[in-house]
Formats: sequence, structure tokens, C-alpha cells
Amino acid sequence: MADLKLVYAAPTEETALNELELFKDKWDSKYPKIYKSWHDNWATLSTYFKYPEAVRRLIYTTNAIEGFNRQLRKVTKSKTVFPSDDSLLKMLYLATMDITKNWTGHRQDWGQIHSQLEIYFEERLAGRNL
Repeated sequence: MADLKLVYAAPTEETALNELELFKDKWDSKYPKIYKSWHDNWATLSTYFKYPEAVRRLIYTTNAIEGFNRQLRKVTKSKTVFPSDDSLLKMLYLATMDITKNWTGHRQDWGQIHSQLEIYFEERLAGRNL
């Protein structure tokens, strides 16, 4: 993963392509599907490099999302059957309310990221206070 991180955390698309080739040289014999997947989907993946570094870091850092999903799984794991879809939705809603009560931390660079997102996604963020 450390070698793959050099690809997606690269400062430019050109550097990322170079790192992807280095990844291939080192790991392709053991994990050929990883390089093939990245190479075959590079046109889609590389659009990510049009954003500034702070926004890219926000995109590839999934710890908050993974933690939230883990907490939702913990709540639903104990119940294997729900009487209805509504009961599941209600349980997830209540769990979400409990989980978000504990969210007190803020990203230090959120002001900069928000400004950049407003530039790239002006039409989506118009009138929203994030």
C-alpha cells in the first residue's frame, strides 16, 4: 500500500504515472490485477489530479467514512432480521444521530478546502453553509 500511495498522493499526474510504472516493476509479478486495474481505469482516476492537493487529500482520506460505516455495521450486526425496511431505516437514523453527537473535531485546513470546492463546484454549493 505504501508504494500505491506514492501513486495517488503524487503532486502531479506525470509523477503519478511514473510511480505507477515503478509500482508495476516491483509488484506486478505478485499482484498483476492491481496494476491492470489502475492502468485500465487511468483516464477516470487521473481526473482527480485537476484538484489542488488539499482537496485530493480529502478525497483519498477515507478514515472518517470508514469509521462511520463501522459504527453503523456495529449497530446492525446484532440484529440479523428486521421486521420491515422502515425499522432498519429508523434504526440507522437513530444510530446516525448518536454517532454525529460525538463529532466535534474539525479539519485544520477546512477553510482552504471549502474555498477550493466553491471554485470547482460553485453550482452545487451555491447558498450552502458548510
